[in-house]
Amino acid sequence: MSSASESSNGSLASLRERRRELAERVAQLTWDLGGLTYEMAVRDHYRLDVLARRAAELQEADAELNEVQRLLAGADAGVHGHCRSCGAVHSRGAAYCWQCGAPLLEEARPSVLEASPAHSPGP
Repeated sequence: MSSASESSNGSLASLRERRRELAERVAQLTWDLGGLTYEMAVRDHYRLDVLARRAAELQEADAELNEVQRLLAGADAGVHGHCRSCGAVHSRGAAYCWQCGAPLLEEARPSVLEASPAHSPGP
């Protein structure tokens, strides 16, 4: 495999890892914001500046998570299959592998021609 496809696989792996980390962070921030709001309600003492700061932090992490998910969805949507010859990924509709040049589409032959024995036209 070429270094381009290895780096592409590496960047996708790092994006997936980043998505996992961000999802955990968003879940933790959501939990913390809910707990903070509950504690303030129990004490009947709301600090809107604290709530707004925590909500802004959550929004920032959630926006970053959405961007990473958008990038991953775009990358996954563009991949249609793998080359039978070298294993490189290819997009939908590609006729030849970008890496090794092998044909990706199988040649279509009518089954009638393959099944019938060869015969010469007669009178």
